Amino acid sequence: MSSKRKIIPYNPELKILAKELRRNMTLSEVLLWNELKQKKNLGFDFDRQRPIGNYIVDFYCKELFLAIEIDGDTHFYRYDYDEERQSALEKLGVRFLRFEDIEVKRNMNNVLKILENWIHKNQPTPNPSQEGNLEKRSTTMLSREGNQENKISELLNKGDLRGSNK
Repeated sequence: MSSKRKIIPYNPELKILAKELRRNMTLSEVLLWNELKQKKNLGFDFDRQRPIGNYIVDFYCKELFLAIEIDGDTHFYRYDYDEERQSALEKLGVRFLRFEDIEVKRNMNNVLKILENWIHKNQPTPNPSQEGNLEKRSTTMLSREGNQENKISELLNKGDLRGSNK
């Protein structure tokens, strides 16, 4: 059986706005996007300006159910809205990391360390059926290695190896 990723619905009317937001990203969004795109962060795929439910988040990783928001000028007087929005999305299973605009601009290394630590603590565990296959493969390899070692020992004891002194 394959594990299926939970699909979170979104309002299709937000697609046009999300596309527009991708074209007009803030400097801090561009800087963080350059670090997230092409699976640069521990191999996880992030989308930018992603519609989820009736909202658009700055960055989103489907595999981790992680939204990353950059709070700055656009969020300055919208704390109540941001709180309501985050609460609604958390009910859908979305988890959040928030960074200040100025932190992204001035201390990207710290932002990336926080993100990597979050990923290490929260990344999904491998599919149990895959774990079994990995365990089975390593056991098979160990038994093969053990058999080879036994054969080598037998040949050494018999003196059948080339180059051995008789």
